[in-house]
Amino acid sequence: MSGPYVIRGSVSLPEAELMWRFSRSSGPGGQHVNTSDSQVELRFDLARTQALPPVWKERALERLADRLVAGVVCVRASEHRSQWRNRETAAVRLAALLAEATAPPPKPRRKTRVPRGINERRLREKKQRSQIKRGRGGHDW
Repeated sequence: MSGPYVIRGSVSLPEAELMWRFSRSSGPGGQHVNTSDSQVELRFDLARTQALPPVWKERALERLADRLVAGVVCVRASEHRSQWRNRETAAVRLAALLAEATAPPPKPRRKTRVPRGINERRLREKKQRSQIKRGRGGHDW
């Protein structure tokens, strides 16, 4: 593995809490593909982890509720023919998923009024446009 995978700030995925499982990957390959376990399944017990601050943990559990099975989030990777590269991909995906799930909620939008000048200009342009179109009508020449 290429070091700790940072979720956000100084918080990173703890290597001891990651559970790896390998299996044969589907798809094209060569003679080697039938014997190697290149597909990676990475599991992280979100409900029991001590690596995340409590606020982040609650947020992640709430936002990832549909993806969790008994509090465990699972990420699969099988794009690459190499198990090593699939491990890297799965760990990066998990870190990105947790970063998105633990992000603070966006600030609520403040309603603003449309400035009077902009509204007046819009109405003036509409009136001009209607005059142009009215002028295109049939003339009795």
